[in-house]
Amino acid sequence: MGRKLAVIALGGNALLRGDQIGTIEEQEQNTTDTLENLVFLLEEGYNLIITHGNGPQVGNILMRNDAGEQLYGIAQMPVDICVADSQGGIGYMIERMFRNVLNSHGIKRNIVCIVTQVLVDSNDPAFSDPQKRIGKICSRDEAERLSREKGWVFREEIKVDGGFRRVVPSPVPVGIMNDNVIRELALNGHIVIAAGGG
Repeated sequence: MGRKLAVIALGGNALLRGDQIGTIEEQEQNTTDTLENLVFLLEEGYNLIITHGNGPQVGNILMRNDAGEQLYGIAQMPVDICVADSQGGIGYMIERMFRNVLNSHGIKRNIVCIVTQVLVDSNDPAFSDPQKRIGKICSRDEAERLSREKGWVFREEIKVDGGFRRVVPSPVPVGIMNDNVIRELALNGHIVIAAGGG
């Protein structure tokens, strides 16, 4: 129980790089390479909590939503469900790759992934001025149509002239649900993957 605790944040781009197309093989290799760098912390007596970003991954989930709706009439899921989807998928991948890394080093530790809700302030200014760009880049006409049909907010894309992207609020977290469970698991020697996403 006398172990130190380290919280590690992996950016979404550490798992899926901008110059890659996003195959599972690419993401698994990136994840494995990243996790190899954490082995020394375990060897130095740390307990670990791992959190992660999800920018590229949740963007892909949103585009799959678009394709499913357009091609098959499948109802789109809201952003919070897409974030939970990304937490599950990314968490599963980190857990699986880390088990392989630990096995290769002869380290025996339990690893658990917790899909986590984050508490925010309903009065956070981000709700009245969304800035977080997500999903595909579209034309002005398409952005205006989607804004009318779905109530989405769009802003000009900073990377592509004449392009527009949907924006959503990115409020400041004020709490993490089940934080006591996450802490208890980690302090008891389990590697915990939690609070991933934006």
